[in-house]
Amino acid sequence: MARRPNYGQQRAEVNRGKQSKQAEKQRERDEAVARRKAEREAAAPAPPPAAEGKPDR
Repeated sequence: MARRPNYGQQRAEVNRGKQSKQAEKQRERDEAVARRKAEREAAAPAPPPAAEGKPDR
């Protein structure tokens, strides 16, 4: 006699696959953001140092 299908287990496997795929995409996006930010900071000149004794308001 064959076993009944366990739909909950199948659904959980599908959800785990989706979650891992989403996590991989998000990791790639975060790496791209960090890379662009590093390029932007390297290209931009450093801001001038603040004058001492003068409070910022």
